[in-house]
Amino acid sequence: MSFHRYVALGDSFTEGVGDPDPTRPNGLRGWADRLAEVLTTRVEGFTYANLAVRGRKLPEILAEQLGPAIQLEPDLVSMYAGGNDLMRPSVDIDAIVASYDDAIAELAATGATVVLFTGFDARGSKVFKTMRGRTAIYNELVREVAEKHGVVLVDFWRFPEFRDWRVWDVDRLHLGTPGHQLMAIRVLDTLGIPHALQPLELPPLAELTSAERRKEDLTWAKSYAAPWVKRRLTGRSSGDGVQAKRPRLEPL
Repeated sequence: MSFHRYVALGDSFTEGVGDPDPTRPNGLRGWADRLAEVLTTRVEGFTYANLAVRGRKLPEILAEQLGPAIQLEPDLVSMYAGGNDLMRPSVDIDAIVASYDDAIAELAATGATVVLFTGFDARGSKVFKTMRGRTAIYNELVREVAEKHGVVLVDFWRFPEFRDWRVWDVDRLHLGTPGHQLMAIRVLDTLGIPHALQPLELPPLAELTSAERRKEDLTWAKSYAAPWVKRRLTGRSSGDGVQAKRPRLEPL
């Protein structure tokens, strides 16, 4: 399977947050870039756009990114959305997935191969495991959307390698560089595209005492959890002022 025009839609997951690279737009690489790097070796004239912006909720992604994506006439589209909605105090999961369903119908009607994702099972997180019920409901509805429109589903919820927190960024919310590499591998494998990507070597597991772990958790809460809560309370977003890193289809 070969593609010539790949457009990625979504939030921080697809923008590449957690996988820094100062040589790239927005200073990020990410799994979508890694996927595009493989695709560009398979056909001449391959081009890639990434419209994802961190912090965006699903309605914002559809309002800001869906139309421009369709205008680019891609033959491959990926969309990850809904994670930021699920983290809000209240969310109408049926309503957001209904709008998601309409958007996927539009994308599928273009004839492009469409790739969707379920959400991660955060069972090992002290904070985010409280969202497991919401995420499970959301995922089952996304699976129905994928089946209904005959699109490709990357079932993140069922990937055990992501339960190793060494593949996550220090903020415990975004994939780190090893995680983005693993996700690129999973997407390529799901699409059935041959590649030579391998998981990155991970550091040894840290053996912490209870006191050291409490200190680490407190540092994380001050550095990452508190600013996140403050943004929610003040109506701000990590994506305020951030532009899509690749708004046009261009060669890598």
